[in-house]
Amino acid sequence: MSPLRLPRLQRADKLLIAGILGPVLLTWVLLVGFDAFLQFARQLGELGRNGYTLGKAAYFILLTLPRRSFEMYGNAALIGTLLGLGGLAASHELTALRAAGMARLRIGATALLLVGALSALALLVAEYVMPPAEARAQAILLSVQSRNLAAATGSGLWARDGDAIVNVRSALATREVMGVGVDLRDVRIYRFDAQGRLRAVEWAAGAHYRDGRWRLEQVSLTRFGPAGASLTRLPQATWNTTLSPRLLELSVLSPQTQSLRDLLRNIDYLHGNGLDARTYSDALWQRLFYPLNVLLLVLCTLPLAFGTLRSGGFGRRLLTGLLIAVGWFFVERGMVNLAIVYSVPAWLANLGPLLLLAATAGLLFRWRGARRERGKVRARAAA
Repeated sequence: MSPLRLPRLQRADKLLIAGILGPVLLTWVLLVGFDAFLQFARQLGELGRNGYTLGKAAYFILLTLPRRSFEMYGNAALIGTLLGLGGLAASHELTALRAAGMARLRIGATALLLVGALSALALLVAEYVMPPAEARAQAILLSVQSRNLAAATGSGLWARDGDAIVNVRSALATREVMGVGVDLRDVRIYRFDAQGRLRAVEWAAGAHYRDGRWRLEQVSLTRFGPAGASLTRLPQATWNTTLSPRLLELSVLSPQTQSLRDLLRNIDYLHGNGLDARTYSDALWQRLFYPLNVLLLVLCTLPLAFGTLRSGGFGRRLLTGLLIAVGWFFVERGMVNLAIVYSVPAWLANLGPLLLLAATAGLLFRWRGARRERGKVRARAAA
């Protein structure tokens, strides 16, 4: 029994890949570089605040490059594919391939194969490089905003609250009526007297900000006195603190920048405690559907790259592709947000836009094929 053999790339496929890969990578680098430069320019206004130096600003931007690369990849794949195929068309190489019998479907499949491989690379960056880099960048941003807050990779968030030191092992984003809130997990409060002696340690399984005040859940309070230590357990307790929820939101790693494993763990925790996990569920399904989203978006714009350059010019097609990308971003976010209002499951809310995009791609290719057939009929009639 002969082993299974994968189809080998032909010279025409290698020509297409070489013609598309360069523009995609160049566009990717330019988009990420431009976005990073704009953010670096904004960081210059923060120099000198809480010891924020130019070197720290450059390091902060460097740490955000994995996230920016992942966010910009979809647009880079679309624009780069159009540029690559347009360059091949301008040099008549695309026409030569068509004359040699290479079908449009084969050309499109080769382009999608390259985009799929790059999408896998982008997913690996998002899974293994982006989360730790983004956590360090978040810690730098937090230290700039306040001297009393510091984030450590291993022990979570540390904050000074009057005579107390607060340690929060992790913070989660939750969906509120007026936006995104924050819930704290595994909270430790070390209380000191005026002489700096430890007088109490308070541990809580969680802390929630509701109705303008903090509330601790499953509290264990240990007091230290002359007679020794005493332990008190409470199901709930009000937490009188000067810590701002807005400032603590900066310590929350965005669900869009977390790994799939962390997203699943946070979803399980929130569901187990009766909390809303929709923010993390949307991020999970958006990540899982991301490669298919990019492939379908590129597929929708492939008809713009075919045909002669006389029909409107390639610049016009590139502009059309950009408008499709920008328009699709707003359509997708609008559909997902509308699904949240009507309590549509997260997987279905993120699958719906993909089905719409697939239907659009099918209609575009059918319309293009019908238009080509009508052109052939008119040519035969004129002959």
